[in-house]
Amino acid sequence: MPIDEELARVIPVVRGLAGRIDIPISVDTSKAEVARQALGAGASIINDVTAGRGDPAMVGVVAEFGAGFVLMHMQGKPETMQLDPTYEHVVSEVSEFLEERSEDCLEAGIRADRIAIDPGIGFGKTFEHNMALLRDLGALAYIGRPVVLGISRKGTLGQITGRPRGERLAASLAAACYCASRGSAHILRVHDVAPTVDAAKVIAAIGGS
Repeated sequence: MPIDEELARVIPVVRGLAGRIDIPISVDTSKAEVARQALGAGASIINDVTAGRGDPAMVGVVAEFGAGFVLMHMQGKPETMQLDPTYEHVVSEVSEFLEERSEDCLEAGIRADRIAIDPGIGFGKTFEHNMALLRDLGALAYIGRPVVLGISRKGTLGQITGRPRGERLAASLAAACYCASRGSAHILRVHDVAPTVDAAKVIAAIGGS
């Protein structure tokens, strides 16, 4: 998307929300100028699917504002990432990438408590790769950063259930809450917020946490 179009779509929404809510606002972008203007308008978190590699100025902007930064793993580019994703050991390769990017961010001045990591389910990964990451998500814990999980309504769940995107609520809840209950996912990115919160509360109550 051209930067002018992205700015026109994002910045007015951020400005409007920032004056009305106390909840931290996260903006998905890989463009440093969009991040700069979004943070200036009231956002406090940047989610970058390129983990700061798409724009060399991105890490500096995040550091300047003291913002939160979600580093996501993606093999390839959005246009080509699903053509033939290949790994020898997907969990270790994703972990090593996220650890390296975390260290680069620390060196650039981003505070450790501002960095979170996302394995990038569905971004340059086959069904088998996604399942391996979900089963062993806890392997990312050694990096020492909160793990963000975005599994809501994704194609992997459709492959398991045979259901179209709009009918994957139950599957999304199961995947998100399973990972959260094991302590391997700390932040859940979801479409259906209220049902996910309810499910998480029930699991926490049963577990006594």
